[in-house]
Amino acid sequence: MSVFDTKPWLSAYAPGVPQSVQLPTDSLVDMMDAAVTRYRSAIALDFFGATTSYSRLGDEISRVASGLRKLGVTAGDRVALVLPNCPQHIVAFYAVLRLGAIVVEHNPLYTPRELRHQFEDHGARVAIVWDKLVDTVVAFPKDIAVRTVVSVDLTRAMPASKRFALRLPIRKARDARAALTSARLSTGATSWQSLLGARPLRRSFPRPAPGDTAVLQYTSGTTGSPKGAILTHFNLRVNALQGAAWVPGLKPGVEVVYAVLPMFHAYGLTLCLTFAMSMGARLVLFPKFDPDLVLDAARTSPPTFLPAVPPIYDRLVRAAESRRVSLSSIRFAISGAMNLPVATVERWEEATGGLLVEGYGMTETSPVAAGNPIGPSRRPGTVGVPFPNTEIRVVDPEDSTVDRGFDEEGELLIRGPQVFSGYWNRPDESAAVLLADGWLRTGDIVTVSADGFITIVDRIKELIITGGFNVAPSEVEETLMSHPDVADVAVVGLPRASGGEDVTAAVVLVPGAELNVEALRAYSRHRLSAYKVPRRIVQVDELPHSLIGKVLRRQVRAQLLTNP
Repeated sequence: MSVFDTKPWLSAYAPGVPQSVQLPTDSLVDMMDAAVTRYRSAIALDFFGATTSYSRLGDEISRVASGLRKLGVTAGDRVALVLPNCPQHIVAFYAVLRLGAIVVEHNPLYTPRELRHQFEDHGARVAIVWDKLVDTVVAFPKDIAVRTVVSVDLTRAMPASKRFALRLPIRKARDARAALTSARLSTGATSWQSLLGARPLRRSFPRPAPGDTAVLQYTSGTTGSPKGAILTHFNLRVNALQGAAWVPGLKPGVEVVYAVLPMFHAYGLTLCLTFAMSMGARLVLFPKFDPDLVLDAARTSPPTFLPAVPPIYDRLVRAAESRRVSLSSIRFAISGAMNLPVATVERWEEATGGLLVEGYGMTETSPVAAGNPIGPSRRPGTVGVPFPNTEIRVVDPEDSTVDRGFDEEGELLIRGPQVFSGYWNRPDESAAVLLADGWLRTGDIVTVSADGFITIVDRIKELIITGGFNVAPSEVEETLMSHPDVADVAVVGLPRASGGEDVTAAVVLVPGAELNVEALRAYSRHRLSAYKVPRRIVQVDELPHSLIGKVLRRQVRAQLLTNP
């Protein structure tokens, strides 16, 4: 028996938060239909000032689902989405689910090599792609399964005045337009508008069941190789319910949620694509985070709920002070994906008068598993306490049958309805993290206080978290090792004062070579997404290795921290 079986954290819950939520019997499709029915005339989406009502959103979902069916999409098929935040992303997500098919989310900032690896893994035959990346996907080799690419022009969802401004014959307009669209339909692609022109799907068309797979969300998980985490309708639906229960005082049909988090990330997916839609919120969409865009929107559609990561809160406060824009409408702010400095909390709460609390989760928990209470019992510096319906244990990292007690370091295990069902086509790696009795091995070393607050101490998995994204050291190491000047390399994360980590490479050069940091960074940028490129590259004489030749990253990290 674990000391945590008594769930001491329940006494820390904010008033009104239940110990458990009623487990859903509906799918995400049913959830969206209910929102469309209940909030028909309310604004669902806001994109640069162009608004979409819930009624219209439901109609577009039905039409695109019908269009996808004509393209041959059937229940169980994987459909790849390679899109930034935009109205088409929400429509595509729910249209795929309406057919009982599976959404596969992709980062549109990935390099062609990174995208190709994921397409090879999941085998989607249909892809809905930002038009700037269509040529990349169309050019994939024939042995990759994708046969139909749907091209999405983001600007078609913008107000007419904005589209007109983008076409002005001035450099600023041309640069802005080039950042948003390719302005042409690539050969071999189907237009998004043709899907919108389809007749609505008949209401009697079969619907997915709660236990069906809804999303494959790629993650480095607890090892360095990206894998597709299998998330069911039930997993994602219950996490949305847990999130809604966690925030007392939410007003269904009234809240304004800012989608500054990318929705291809598990954090943004749940907080924006499911949680916000489930409560009839007005979702204000940003293709990327830009403080000026956010503050411009705040003047006309003040936000009330902001999920983000610490650097965004810091930048937004500074920008708001500079432009003298009030952020006082934001009652609730949820931080995740990286550690939240206490100084950031203090600056934010002084500027807004609202609350900023930290949560904890991972893609494998859909993603939220714990959070600081929304109220006086919150404890900055910790990631809070387990969500309703969620159990935790702390165990010996080398033997999960040996339990640790309060305030003792150990690996965090999680069990709950939001825990995923495994990795796509990876039975061995699934078995390594999902124990027989339903517990998920997180790979995080924690301590838990006697009243249930969790503090992250370290990570077994050695992933680097930068800007809220996971970076697998092995992937960066492989890239640098392919450079002719590099004889050996270890990549680690070093903490930065603003929160998160800097990707840092310790390199051993071949005899006669001289360190050229900018050349190595430029080499990496051609092969890796920008957030994976090392911010720091340090030359060392040698690296520590285990008896089997594996570089000992923890020792490297300790040395770099001692001798920065």
